[in-house]
Amino acid sequence: MIEKKPLVPERIRGIEGSFAFIEHRFLRDGFLWRLSHHELLVYFFLVLACDRQGMSYYGYEKICSQLKLLLDDYIHARDALIRRDLIAFDGRLFQVLSLPQAPAPQGKAAKAPPGPQPSEQIGNILSRFLGGS
Repeated sequence: MIEKKPLVPERIRGIEGSFAFIEHRFLRDGFLWRLSHHELLVYFFLVLACDRQGMSYYGYEKICSQLKLLLDDYIHARDALIRRDLIAFDGRLFQVLSLPQAPAPQGKAAKAPPGPQPSEQIGNILSRFLGGS
């Protein structure tokens, strides 16, 4: 067995104030490898931003700004995370969910949850804002 000693003992991490975590299963069970770059960015942002129940109140403008993502890239990533059953979104609030039993298969997106589709909501908002119908 490899003996592990901290390389910088005076800098061992500790929990102070709020705390974010990602289950080790995210790596071990292959969830990490199945996400695109943008999906990982959005997922990790939401994990860091959420409260103890997984709830996050950040809007798309702030998320896009912080992650330097185009709106379309954000929408695709967010919708993919919803299909993969990693997050829930009601059009205003996010919830980072406990991990499903297994990751969604590569190239086969899970069925979108019932209810309003967030990308449609943003599309309608943008359409009204830009003077569309």
